[in-house]
Amino acid sequence: MNSKTLQPFACQFSPNIPELLALLKCTIVLSTYQAGKVIFLSATDDQSLIQLPRNFNKAMGIAIKKDKMAIAVQDEVIVLANSSDLAKAYPPKPNTYDALYLPRATYYTGNIDMHDLEWIDDELWGVSTRFSCLSKVNTNYSIEPIWKPSFISDLTPEDRCHLNGMAIQNAKPKYVTALGKTNTKEGWRAHKAHGGIIIDVESNEFVLSDLAMPHSPRLYNGELYCLLSANGQLIKVDTAKGAYKVVKQFDGYVRGMAKYNDYLFIGLSKIRTKSSSFGDLSIAEKSNKCAIEILHFPTMSKVGQIQYLNSVEEIYDVKVLSETTRPNVLSTTKDEFRKALVIPTKNYWAKDQPST
Repeated sequence: MNSKTLQPFACQFSPNIPELLALLKCTIVLSTYQAGKVIFLSATDDQSLIQLPRNFNKAMGIAIKKDKMAIAVQDEVIVLANSSDLAKAYPPKPNTYDALYLPRATYYTGNIDMHDLEWIDDELWGVSTRFSCLSKVNTNYSIEPIWKPSFISDLTPEDRCHLNGMAIQNAKPKYVTALGKTNTKEGWRAHKAHGGIIIDVESNEFVLSDLAMPHSPRLYNGELYCLLSANGQLIKVDTAKGAYKVVKQFDGYVRGMAKYNDYLFIGLSKIRTKSSSFGDLSIAEKSNKCAIEILHFPTMSKVGQIQYLNSVEEIYDVKVLSETTRPNVLSTTKDEFRKALVIPTKNYWAKDQPST
């Protein structure tokens, strides 16, 4: 079927995926800066999926902690909070949703190109790619730089090494990924396909070098995993030996990863062969689909996938909402969220006031 005849955001999925999400009682969350959306994917029953795309301009990193969610978008970081009570009474569709994420604060960061985003205790940390540093998000500055690689001589908005990913351990940033160990403006581009690095934040030493565009470093069960985007590989890193092994090979550009219970959810993106940034990668010819790949973590066997047929061509981040089977989220691009009134003891949907 021609993609032009499909509804926007049409997707196809392995038959077992709705049943899996229903059993797990979870919802997949993904961000796509190409489409400017954050998308919730949930099971309605054992055979069907439903998705809810919302406008978030150039959405990238997503952080989730309990009932809070933060999203890095162009020039801003938006913080949202869940109101389950208002979800049940959502005026257009009452008794439909079990969660409703509402905008609570916007940090006007400016164009810092924020990539990975995480809550550490009650503070919001992000990878500020243009400034080649880890930073806190707060009301005092565009960002508050906290750490930079030792080879970066100055904090300037030049994207010197394309710092992009951050793994957390014991409420601290432990490992980061970058596409080069370069100290000049966009210097990483010259060797982007094989100049990637993983750095130990505490020691500021290289764990691995010469990697194929590493993204999405994650610590699972105390062990470091990472995606090598340009090779389509999921790797497990031996941090003591400075070595790694490939645990799964994909036919495409991988980026965005989350683990929930015994399952891994991994983003797979298209690469346009005419892209000036990535079209010359060897994997570009294989990167012809955009999907969420789902693996059984203990065996690393493929369980299934959700593949987009149109509208979404790339995925940046993947997260999972636990114990949430039909969530909703409102963005700041429409006024609907302004009618949601939340105080510590009660919640209200405001009615339109008559003009005076």
